[in-house]
Amino acid sequence: MTRLRVLVLLVGLGLAACGSQQDLKQAAGQPLPPTPFARNEPETSAELLEPNTQAVPTRNVELRQRSEEREDDPFDLPPEG
Repeated sequence: MTRLRVLVLLVGLGLAACGSQQDLKQAAGQPLPPTPFARNEPETSAELLEPNTQAVPTRNVELRQRSEEREDDPFDLPPEG
């Protein structure tokens, strides 16, 4: 029974590894998505596949490498009451 399980596992791994890795192309006869507002020409498939800034934000702060004393925060006020 274990030989059958190993065989099924190997066949499954073999099938999972044989996927196609080619560039995506527009399906024949299918239109592209509507053109964005204020744009004269529709986007190409390469432009549609490129993620925008909101999808992949860049980090603009340097991470601290070691423990440091925090600077005084003028907005860190005690609660009123």
